[in-house]
Amino acid sequence: MELNDITYKIRGAIFTVHNTLGPGLLESVYEAALIYELNLLGLQVKSQVGIPVNYNGIFLELGFRANIIVENTIIIEIKSIEILHDVHKKQLLTYLKLANKKLGILVNFNVASLVDKESLIRIIN
Repeated sequence: MELNDITYKIRGAIFTVHNTLGPGLLESVYEAALIYELNLLGLQVKSQVGIPVNYNGIFLELGFRANIIVENTIIIEIKSIEILHDVHKKQLLTYLKLANKKLGILVNFNVASLVDKESLIRIIN
């Protein structure tokens, strides 16, 4: 399956979860609901995947965790906050680099509408 096809399905699942639950819940609730929707779409999903840091050839287990990895290619980072900041984009980009993944999706569920370009962001490594 092509990356664009996967991201299309992911975006649809994100919109379904947001339309069903609305804003104001914990990130863990959105994560569980999104995993459910992605599984319904037949996508391979892993949650809370550890991301080690390679420092001079030594892997440091520091507790970095990707919220969701879809089809072993796309990292989804879930937020439920007032506003996404640049640091959240940089966090996902760092996760992509550390995990050697090409594409990530940053989503903030704590908004009235996901149509705003600052609520659903595609990050490319």
